[in-house]
Amino acid sequence: MTSDKRGMHGIWASRWTFILAAVGSAVGLGNIWKFPYITGEYGGGAFVMVYLLCILSVGIPVMMAEVLLGRKARMSPINTMHRLTTKYKAPEFFSGIGWMGAVAGFFILSFYSVIAGWTLYYSQAMVTGTFVDISAEDAGALFGGLLADPATLIGYHTLFLFLVGFVISRGVHRGLETSLRLLMPLLFVMLLVLLGYSLTTPGFSQGWDFLFRFEPEKLTQEAIITALGHSFFTLSLGMGAIMAYGAYMPANSRLGKTILTVGALDTLVALVAGLVIFPIVFSNGLEPGAGPGLMFQTLPIAFGQLPGGVVIGTTFFVLVAIAAWSSAISLAEPAVAWAVEKGFSRGRATIAVCALAWMMGLGTVMSFNHWENHQYFVTVSGVDAEGDVQQDDFLLYADVAVLKETLGSTGGLEYEVKGKTFFDVLDFLTTNILLPVGGVLISLFVGWFMTRRAIADEARMKSERLLTLWRFMIRVVSPLAVLFVFYHGLL
Repeated sequence: MTSDKRGMHGIWASRWTFILAAVGSAVGLGNIWKFPYITGEYGGGAFVMVYLLCILSVGIPVMMAEVLLGRKARMSPINTMHRLTTKYKAPEFFSGIGWMGAVAGFFILSFYSVIAGWTLYYSQAMVTGTFVDISAEDAGALFGGLLADPATLIGYHTLFLFLVGFVISRGVHRGLETSLRLLMPLLFVMLLVLLGYSLTTPGFSQGWDFLFRFEPEKLTQEAIITALGHSFFTLSLGMGAIMAYGAYMPANSRLGKTILTVGALDTLVALVAGLVIFPIVFSNGLEPGAGPGLMFQTLPIAFGQLPGGVVIGTTFFVLVAIAAWSSAISLAEPAVAWAVEKGFSRGRATIAVCALAWMMGLGTVMSFNHWENHQYFVTVSGVDAEGDVQQDDFLLYADVAVLKETLGSTGGLEYEVKGKTFFDVLDFLTTNILLPVGGVLISLFVGWFMTRRAIADEARMKSERLLTLWRFMIRVVSPLAVLFVFYHGLL
């Protein structure tokens, strides 16, 4: 790779611009609909302590390594790893890290934009008063109706990708930097406004207790695995986004303090989101939960019952949409940057990446309606009335509706059929395979093939003790921890 491509994309104006970009990449739907709930579910304050330990031993070291690689080569993740693999005489398969990250980010973008489109739909529905005094049954029916309507899903999927493409097409300075300087402060302000409202609700003390009550007895093996996994996935590691953003980082910025700031802000946003969500849930006598059920069924009911709920609910869903938007921008950037280095204009590269993601996203749209029964990696298990006949068959693909009807005609046996939709396959492939493998390879490459001096110079790390500790983490602790997550993810 010739050196004329180094720095061709531009440099962030300051260290704080990179922090805003990295936090924007890290803060997404998972921070808002998952982390607060798992904190309360797995021991509150005790879980937070374990999670912070995991962030320091896994998330921060790997993130620092990924940023270091990007800044070292000043290229897209694909060309960065090609160049550095050659430079440090590492085995050729390490050059695949860039491709794995870009592909994982692209796959995630294709289904993330569909789900993010739901937040746009709910923002519009909230501002028009759709959820005022809505019942649980009606809230569930509205969400189910949205999923069953491919035309509406495609419309909001298209709108969301247009917003992503608009920012990326304008380049690092006029697009990424300008938008993030606006979006991230706006997100923080809206979060603080909602926190101020949450403080006035009767359920605030119950929400605080749910999140921070110290219950070490809940720190099961599952809780520790969850903390490890979230500490890795929450920082957008292994998908090329952080490496791409690192390529635009100013050369004189010290990596250690910068990455610690990103990790702290990411965790803080997630905890504050919990202090916004759960007091509102408890104030309305609803049960806490996680995932789409919390976001698109439980919370709309709560907002619909609140005085001023239209304003509060609209603010909340706009905040969630902004978080999703900033994350999606980082997912598309690695592929766009590579296409620019291949000679495409940024505008054409953006159109190509977003168009391909849009087409792949149609598979996710259909997974919730027309293709719901078209499933992959299907397992069939059955027992007879006495419980002494067991069966476990595996099918690469099946129409589960037809399969269940066929099995139902088999006398004396009851069958359970489980499979994965197109969306489930993409989610599993990226979350459980591509991202953890990428994280392990990044750790091994930086820890075992880059020289100590090269790392110290690029990281601007002056303390030899800290450098020694970090190298031990990235060589041994981080890859073993991510492999542990990978193993349990496959199970």
